[in-house]
Amino acid sequence: MADTQLERSGTERAKTAGIVMVAWVALLWALEAIDIATGHALDPYGVTPRDLGELRDIVPSAFLHDGFGHVAANTVPLLVLGFLAALRGIRRFAGVVAMIILAAGLGVWLTSPGDTVSLGASGVVFGLFGYVVVRGFVDRDAVDVVVGLLIAAFYGSILWGVLPTDAGISWQAHLFGLLGGVGAAFAFRRRTRPSLVG
Repeated sequence: MADTQLERSGTERAKTAGIVMVAWVALLWALEAIDIATGHALDPYGVTPRDLGELRDIVPSAFLHDGFGHVAANTVPLLVLGFLAALRGIRRFAGVVAMIILAAGLGVWLTSPGDTVSLGASGVVFGLFGYVVVRGFVDRDAVDVVVGLLIAAFYGSILWGVLPTDAGISWQAHLFGLLGGVGAAFAFRRRTRPSLVG
């Protein structure tokens, strides 16, 4: 009976995680379609550094992109990494994503060149990568350690994206998103109950 309940809860978590990520990605594509249909009316909601009024755009900027190619580049890694991160619970996942978005957005606001506008979910992708890779070690969970190592092997090449190699790509969002994800692994680590001695 206990094994059946564990299987059912695992299946339900996977189903919920899948629905959340498909809905998220569908939202990104819908927003980009609206942006293009309105002559890029949503692009000003990207982050322009060191303008106090732009702080309010930190959250929306993570959901907007510069064309369908930009959305497409983020879609598969966001689905994969988001699904793996969301398997441990949607409330925890929401907290992790919020921390990543804030870290990436503030990093861009503080350090990007002043004449730029940054937008896109790549900061979240890098953050989820950092979170999924580190989470198992922080939680001392063998399954998550193995998952993290597999993700590091498969997606590890994205770490080149934290280097300032392309003027058209916000390496700042990548770097601070990654740091936010690693920080989130610690901030939202699984709490263990102290053993009772009596």
